[in-house]
Amino acid sequence: MNQSITSKLNTVMTGDCVELLRSLPTESVDLVLTDPPYLVTYRPRDGRRIENDTGVRWLRPAFAELFRVLKSNSFCLTFYGWPSADLFVSAFRTSGFRLVSHISFVKSYASFVGYTRAQHEVAYLLAKGRPPKPEEPISDVLHWQYTENKLHPAQKPVSVLVPLVEAFSKPDGIVLDPFCGSGSSLVAAIKTSRQFLGIEIDPMYAQLSRSRLAALGNRKSAA
Repeated sequence: MNQSITSKLNTVMTGDCVELLRSLPTESVDLVLTDPPYLVTYRPRDGRRIENDTGVRWLRPAFAELFRVLKSNSFCLTFYGWPSADLFVSAFRTSGFRLVSHISFVKSYASFVGYTRAQHEVAYLLAKGRPPKPEEPISDVLHWQYTENKLHPAQKPVSVLVPLVEAFSKPDGIVLDPFCGSGSSLVAAIKTSRQFLGIEIDPMYAQLSRSRLAALGNRKSAA
């Protein structure tokens, strides 16, 4: 394994993901599982904010770097904001990814009410190359467990992420999340015997992720 990725494994790095991804070797990770800003200027009632949720300059460079560092014939599973679906899909395709599936996560509650009750989250399954299909493919409709967003305004439930990691990577593989927030994807990697690398631009959430991972017994979490 390339030493420049080995030294970063099982850590959470703080900083801009585009810059930090450039420090990683080409084709060095086995799965990208991420939840980037939705580009919707989300502001919960408690006043918390999400970095880079208002501008798009990071979008294409980030996915270009993700395509580069992902191994051939591997997957990138990314949540996205449906109001900006055209921007996300354009970034995916320009980077070289193929759209191979679309997953909906059904909620028992409404995140907000507009023209309809918003009771789902969505993610694209992207492929670099042509990875083999799973012997037992998971459903593209999955149930959501409410986290109450206690750790992060866009916190994803670990219970939803675990089957995604299991379906689209192998044990001991490296799971990369360049927008790791409170670290739910990294917890899912640990629970499924994968290695991980997280990147988070907000120092507060980066430290929260490290503390959360340390509580699981991971001691190599400061970077």
